[in-house]
Amino acid sequence: MKLDIDLPEVLIAFKKNIEASIKPFIEIKASQEENLLLWQSKFGGLPYFPKDLEYPKDAKGQPMFLLAQINFAESPKLEKFPKAGILQFYISGGDDLYGAILEDLGKQDGFRVLYFPEVFEDESKLITDFGFLPEPDMLPFGKSCSLKFSLKHAPVTANDYQFESLVIGQGADSGPDIDKVYSEYETTFPAYGHRIGGYPYFTQSDPRNDEKYKNQQYVLLFQMDSDEEAGILWGDVGVGNFFITEQDLQKKDFSRVLYSWDCG
Repeated sequence: MKLDIDLPEVLIAFKKNIEASIKPFIEIKASQEENLLLWQSKFGGLPYFPKDLEYPKDAKGQPMFLLAQINFAESPKLEKFPKAGILQFYISGGDDLYGAILEDLGKQDGFRVLYFPEVFEDESKLITDFGFLPEPDMLPFGKSCSLKFSLKHAPVTANDYQFESLVIGQGADSGPDIDKVYSEYETTFPAYGHRIGGYPYFTQSDPRNDEKYKNQQYVLLFQMDSDEEAGILWGDVGVGNFFITEQDLQKKDFSRVLYSWDCG
């Protein structure tokens, strides 16, 4: 895919590599809104949840809170991602790390990812009374948000662990000033915002670069960024990310998802 912008001079030598890394993703715009339908795409609020299933709880036995819900019938289509159904992300509300376990990002003690391939738009089959939810101590959001989706394309992000291999390539030490390359690249291709698929953004570093995750080729499943207008704040203006292997994504198996967030 070709770039539709003029590159800064320091990036021109890398144009082919940049273009080769371009991937589609779904951009998400969030707007605070109450009284959303149970099966509607949303951040926060009340989830779609069938009455005959067990509601997700954290390691302390406390019901978790809906972080995000994506109804794929409402979004553009991405290869390997579900074409229909509802994907949900839950986190614990009684944890100052928002349910993440930094030493084991795949341990779902304080978060859960659920997928419902079939959606019933019939409230008689769904939980409608959520009085069992505890008062949250810590959550990165306050109010519920409705979501709007757009299909976009973008190259690898500057702090993705693959950036150097995909864009800089061999001979990085003898080429242009690498610090300047990174600086211009981040300015030219900003990666913040909410998204499904594509490449992630971090305020610090990519946790997938850890040896225990690196060889499994995790890709971005979902990113929720801090968003002042939507009332979302991860710590000190950070960002939350969920990752999945391509094999699990294709199988729609969300039991081994990694979850992390960081802030500056």
